[in-house]
Amino acid sequence: MDEKITSRDNAKIKYACRLSSSAAFRRSEGRFLAEGRKLCPELCRGAELETLFYTGAAAEKCPELLTLPGEHYLVENHVADKLADVGTHQGVFGVFRTPVHTLDEVRTGGRYLALERVQDPGNVGTLLRSAAAFGFDAVLLSDGCASPFAPKTLRASMGAAVRVPVIEAGALPEAIAALREKGITCLAAALYQSQPLSAAASRYPGGVCVVIGSEGQGLTDATIAACDGTVRIPMTDRVESLNAGIAGSILLWHFREESL
Repeated sequence: MDEKITSRDNAKIKYACRLSSSAAFRRSEGRFLAEGRKLCPELCRGAELETLFYTGAAAEKCPELLTLPGEHYLVENHVADKLADVGTHQGVFGVFRTPVHTLDEVRTGGRYLALERVQDPGNVGTLLRSAAAFGFDAVLLSDGCASPFAPKTLRASMGAAVRVPVIEAGALPEAIAALREKGITCLAAALYQSQPLSAAASRYPGGVCVVIGSEGQGLTDATIAACDGTVRIPMTDRVESLNAGIAGSILLWHFREESL
């Protein structure tokens, strides 16, 4: 029988809650907290599960949870309420080790997505999911992007945060320069001096990186200048813009794996 936690002030519960609420603490600890009956087992495919917290009702609905790796703790409902990021939860929470990836993994011929200052967790999660769906090799995040392992981002990505490598790249112009040195064509999503997406080649022998900024701010001038060129999505005048998640997904589909 797994150990039972009955107090909301338990040290393991406080630790997990801090992982949920603080990006700086997640980074310093190299761990994150995830929530959900489907999400936690899915994350086990690409990240190490260290600790699983579950309610009795969750174990009854999904007994397979008890076969997952790591330490297991049965928690009372009021303890699960403290762990939950939202009011309604499924009674399943996992502390995972954060996968670490670097620019050294970038290779000639690959497909990459780079995000600059995309602060909305839903957009970052959506783009991680689209990158995984369309066969991209990694996602680069600049400083100022939403944390890929924050609760809201994890829910939006549906586990894609560990299915596609996520590289925290710092300043994007320098990262783009490193990609171009490897022969990867970097294309910024921007309006100025851009070509329509339909005119852009869908395949680049040396590889391609799609570079996307936030809906409100777009890309910095320095990042656009660091790229090989710019592309835009042709639209009617009925809308001013698309959010980063939708626009980025359209771009990723255009540059998808040849076999898809």
